Amino acid sequence: MKSDLFSKQHLAEPAVSPGMTVQNSKTLRYVVNGEMMARQGAMIAFRGNLQFERKGQGVGGMLKRAVTGEGLPLMAVRGQGEAWFAHEAQSVFVVDLEQGDALTVNGRNVLCFDASLSYEIKTVKGAGISGGGLFNSVFSGFGRLGLMCEGEPLVIPVTPQAPVYVDTDAVVGWSASLDTSLHRSQSFGSMIRGGSGEAVQLMLQGDGFVIVRPSEAQPQKPQQK
Repeated sequence: MKSDLFSKQHLAEPAVSPGMTVQNSKTLRYVVNGEMMARQGAMIAFRGNLQFERKGQGVGGMLKRAVTGEGLPLMAVRGQGEAWFAHEAQSVFVVDLEQGDALTVNGRNVLCFDASLSYEIKTVKGAGISGGGLFNSVFSGFGRLGLMCEGEPLVIPVTPQAPVYVDTDAVVGWSASLDTSLHRSQSFGSMIRGGSGEAVQLMLQGDGFVIVRPSEAQPQKPQQK
């Protein structure tokens, strides 16, 4: 049988080392030797001896889902084998975190990560009940983090001299060391006239970067219990 479908571009080659790699622009591959973490329902294929177990989010995670309808629903993947992860054909990326690094990420953009990483759900300082959600997931430690977003992301450097303002519905994540607050860029008169559609942004100040996706997030549908 012959087809471009069977070209090397689409073929899953034998694994050479454990851990996370990019299979293609929409799929991450993880060679499991022990344990890793992934978004619930994001596994699209696997081979080997693997078990998938739902992992609780803790009080903070349950509170976030109750307030915003979003969250970071996780499963632990254990055993020996390899698995492929994707979600709604979104673009995928791998971030290497080293000791001392910390990245704040919107839960909707997390696909999978090494079990060696620490994560906790924290309030977005100065953002009230908006600013990418009341809570975001903060990752730190040493390991690899798999992210996803619709389209090609934009990474904008933030410096003390040049704060960056981002749409709260488009932000993917940012350096956890940055200071955040809400910024209102629309006058009261403009609001009376119907508004510009750009009333409030998340302002980031300090030294780091922010990741933005090229579309505004749509409200997530509540997960079926």
